[in-house]
Amino acid sequence: MENNGGGTILNILSVLSWVSSLNEGSAYPAAKSAEWSLTNSLRLELASKNIRVAGLHVGYMDTDMTTGVTGPKSKPADIAKIAIDDIEADSYEIIADDMSRIVQQRLSGGVKAIYPKLI
Repeated sequence: MENNGGGTILNILSVLSWVSSLNEGSAYPAAKSAEWSLTNSLRLELASKNIRVAGLHVGYMDTDMTTGVTGPKSKPADIAKIAIDDIEADSYEIIADDMSRIVQQRLSGGVKAIYPKLI
């Protein structure tokens, strides 16, 4: 990629990069959180090589992995279009659905904003 003048790496993350869920156990959100940290580190490491690292945050997508989920799910084709549009706009952080937008906004509010049931 560097020899071709750069480009973009898209790292598919999850809203669970930022918040944990009892339904998902602890290992999956912990892994996604670590992946978000890796994404941030790679951004810094590869920027001088004209390689952008974008993180895609999305809640549930309608895939085999989410067949048991009864809540709202995004269509993979819709998420792909959002990702491509944001890559073309040179975005570093791609927030693909309402669930991810809400959680991202709550991050600055601390634990009580992210987990209101703990109040």
